[in-house]
Amino acid sequence: MLRTTAVNVIRHLGVVGECNIQYALNPFSKEYCIIEVNARLSRSSALASKATGYPLAFIAAKLGLGIPLNEISNSVTKVTCACFEPSLDYVVVKIPRWDLKKFTRVSTLLSSSMKSVGEVMSIGRTFEEAIQKAIRAIDYNNLGFNQTKALMSIDQELQTPSDQRLFAIANAMHSGYTVERIWELTQIDKWFLNKLMGLTNFGKLMCKYNASSIPTPLFRQAKQLGYSDRQLAEFWGSNEVAVRRLRVEEGIMPMVKQIDTGRLLGKSSARSYINLI
Repeated sequence: MLRTTAVNVIRHLGVVGECNIQYALNPFSKEYCIIEVNARLSRSSALASKATGYPLAFIAAKLGLGIPLNEISNSVTKVTCACFEPSLDYVVVKIPRWDLKKFTRVSTLLSSSMKSVGEVMSIGRTFEEAIQKAIRAIDYNNLGFNQTKALMSIDQELQTPSDQRLFAIANAMHSGYTVERIWELTQIDKWFLNKLMGLTNFGKLMCKYNASSIPTPLFRQAKQLGYSDRQLAEFWGSNEVAVRRLRVEEGIMPMVKQIDTGRLLGKSSARSYINLI
């Protein structure tokens, strides 16, 4: 529905090149509003290009020169034209970066005001893997979607979002809050909350083992869910080096996956990313 609307909008406005459209969507009634239409390149364009492998800026420049889309070749695949959309079999997660602690007299509460100074992007085979990688990319001190020791009123944090809201959700789940209760306080889609609850439950399961007793299939599952060696070491009362040594002994190694940039007759060329474990 939103994709069709976007195509209709750019055709009505006569946009040539690249365009970002932001929506506000009511998940209950499917009622939506268009917040803004940006017919320009932005940092979101760079993120979308990295996420899909599609050379947005290159194609937009060609279109600006009056070259039709079906006459532009995909500079990556060499065998498809620019009309082909990327084929995605992975998950991309973007998390804003708020450096609010660097400034004085700045409220940490989040609203419609633009307070982020950037963002991080992560790619994984599952949502769980991608979001844990993104959390670590925000700050090295973050191990992943774990309970934190920060002093916070969970209900207040959930009802009034701040830059610590994601960790408030982790603390709430660790404290026994149900998905239904968190949804009532946050209105975050239950799909995401169920995925995060799965990480919380798996983390509690990991605490029942140590580095010498963890079964190999469970160890592999932990890596597929995006748990880092440092994160697992925290669960097992061990250290990162020991966990990495055990992982290598078990043959659980990083793998490089491909980002498809357009597919034709089964042929594809791709940029790659690595599953960081």
